[in-house]
Amino acid sequence: MQPVKQAAAQFLTCRRIAVTGVSRNRAGHGSNTVYQRLRSKGYEVFAINPNAQEVEGDPCYPDLASVPGGVEAVVIATHAKHAEQTMRECVDLGIRQVWMHRSTGAGSVSDVAAVLGRQNDITVIDGGCPLMFKPVSDPGHRVMCLLLTLTGKIPRKV
Repeated sequence: MQPVKQAAAQFLTCRRIAVTGVSRNRAGHGSNTVYQRLRSKGYEVFAINPNAQEVEGDPCYPDLASVPGGVEAVVIATHAKHAEQTMRECVDLGIRQVWMHRSTGAGSVSDVAAVLGRQNDITVIDGGCPLMFKPVSDPGHRVMCLLLTLTGKIPRKV
């Protein structure tokens, strides 16, 4: 196990990142916020949503296997019930960095998915948000990170 800050730094060195659950209606969707911020910071991001062909003016893909050239990392930002299937895709595709998004509620964290990933040598961050860590963080997300770490919503080690 490694400290979450170290795992986050490693995750954010990946330049091709898929974000699952990006919505056609961006208002109120954390997945869209993550997608937008990563894109604005120069990452090559790919929206994953089987019910959309385009989001945020960009192509959207139905699954990870459909992304041309593949990805290095995945942010799971769907309902937790979809996390296990996404993790199985990551295992099949050899993706070694996965972040299950969560702030105050259950978010996208699935214990079954986390175990599956770790059993297959995937670094799994099971809580928090990539936007809470440098180089993509902002002051509001850094404050949230502190509070959610203190309340146990963000793991200290992954």
